[in-house]
Amino acid sequence: MPPASAASGLPVRPRGLSRRAFGVVALAAAPVLLAGMRPALARSGPESFAPLVKRVMPSVVNIAVTETVGGADPFALLPPELQRQFRERLRSRREQVTGAGSGFIIDPSGVIVTNNHVVGNADAIVVSLSDGTQLPAKLIGADELTDVAVIKVEPATPLPAAVWGDSAAVEVGDWVVACGNPFGLGGSVSAGIVSARGRDLGAGLFDDFIQIDAPINPGNSGGPLFNTDGQVIGMNSAIFSPTGSSVGIGFSIPSELVRHVVAELRDKGHIDRGWLGVSLQDLPPGARGPVGVNVAGVQRGGPAWVAGLRPGDRITAVNGHTVRSARALIRAVALTAPGRAIPLVILRQARNLTLSVTVGRRPKIEEN
Repeated sequence: MPPASAASGLPVRPRGLSRRAFGVVALAAAPVLLAGMRPALARSGPESFAPLVKRVMPSVVNIAVTETVGGADPFALLPPELQRQFRERLRSRREQVTGAGSGFIIDPSGVIVTNNHVVGNADAIVVSLSDGTQLPAKLIGADELTDVAVIKVEPATPLPAAVWGDSAAVEVGDWVVACGNPFGLGGSVSAGIVSARGRDLGAGLFDDFIQIDAPINPGNSGGPLFNTDGQVIGMNSAIFSPTGSSVGIGFSIPSELVRHVVAELRDKGHIDRGWLGVSLQDLPPGARGPVGVNVAGVQRGGPAWVAGLRPGDRITAVNGHTVRSARALIRAVALTAPGRAIPLVILRQARNLTLSVTVGRRPKIEEN
């Protein structure tokens, strides 16, 4: 099956988007009802999304980026003076790539949230507001692991800001509205339902996407996903498609994750993630005893070792929450601020113990 594609909307260098034609086949047939069967009923929804759209669209922005594309430096081994001369000659030949994305305002002062893959490598960022005003933006901070970025504009007057919602309360079947800048066409709206929750696309440690059937396309990346109360419950980030365009399967990062990352990026410009210094194994199917994950190894001198965790222990809860997979445990610890002490409930030789672990700072080369 084709991979999910970032809905970044770079028209020159689309990332992971296939250009194959997509055949549309109409299956026309006379309606026939078999005995005992009832006709399928169309799903009902709001009479109109217009009042919601009028309320939330002023907080949605279009983002244009310019990015310089260049490979490895061919002059790195030359003397400094020759490096300068050759680079000056070739500077005009470096390819300038333009792209489009979306974002949403979270603070009237001009703080905007979008995807890292929209602005993370940009040389220049220009934000277009709903009234057509264009403002240059600067990057406040970006996190590649969660694909979240924060940018800032300097408006003449306060801007309308979106309101965060609780993505944990979202249920499959709930109506949602996606807003953004598909194919660079400007502010657009689509509606649909939540198709699934907790989707893991294999893109990273924090994959926990909300799957939606509201059409989103290249350029929608970074745009908000609203619930029917007009609250942001996700950030649209990827599509699953053999064509590069919407086939009704889109993915949004839950607001509970985005909001946490945004707060830290605004505060520090980067993310410090928690770390235990352990290697973990999920329980095999049919394993006896409580749910949890097995500790396969503990790094000597690391936070878990200092707290007394040992190979062979089974971690059943972290910070009061049941542990059901190694991935979930790693994510929970990574979202914990380094230096904070959290309780781990473990099973050791048929005994339940509680250990207090002071979370360390996650090294870049480490996974757990």
